Amino acid sequence: MLIEIFHDTVCPWCRIGKKHLFDALAQWQEQKVDIRWHPFILDNTVPVEGYEFHSFMRDRKGIKAEELQYLFDSTQYAGEAAGVKLNFDKIRLAVNTKLSHRLIALAPAKVKNDVVEAIYKAYFEDGLNIGDIEVMIAIGRTYQMDSRELRLQLSDDAAVKAFVVESIFTRPNGINSVPFFIINNKVKINGSHSVEMFLQAFNRAALVDISVKTW
Repeated sequence: MLIEIFHDTVCPWCRIGKKHLFDALAQWQEQKVDIRWHPFILDNTVPVEGYEFHSFMRDRKGIKAEELQYLFDSTQYAGEAAGVKLNFDKIRLAVNTKLSHRLIALAPAKVKNDVVEAIYKAYFEDGLNIGDIEVMIAIGRTYQMDSRELRLQLSDDAAVKAFVVESIFTRPNGINSVPFFIINNKVKINGSHSVEMFLQAFNRAALVDISVKTW
């Protein structure tokens, strides 16, 4: 079963959706699963040094400080219900996510999902700047990726810009928000949703796959 995931690494609902998806996969073991990660960069205008997080979010949402805090609290509660931490008090910077998506692409297949989770943890639990090359190299090194080679690869402007192009390309193809999941090229899920909904989607995708083969 092929699962394509469109996400951004500073999107809390993407982390929640990822948790729901993988919890569903832990219950559903009908077929071998191939997971592919795709970038959906929410704001590529953010500079390398980032912006102050709370003021950036207030401006982006067009809301007051107390309304933003309510938004953070409700999202954090949804995260806790899913079993993930979203510590908005620790986040200091709104960051550009190009390098984090590049690191995910470079990660070996056997650790790619773990690298994705490590990036989410770095941002949402540790408050680190995941737009910083040193932070990305440190994460890569944790998963036995060569630091010197990784620095060269993450410094390759053309390769990094390719992720911006891919992200832009998804929008005219019907993906306007994240998380977004496509299962077996047929069943689409827009949003984080529940474990039960993912299980239903897996079953629908499996039936579609069987019907195509039978035909």
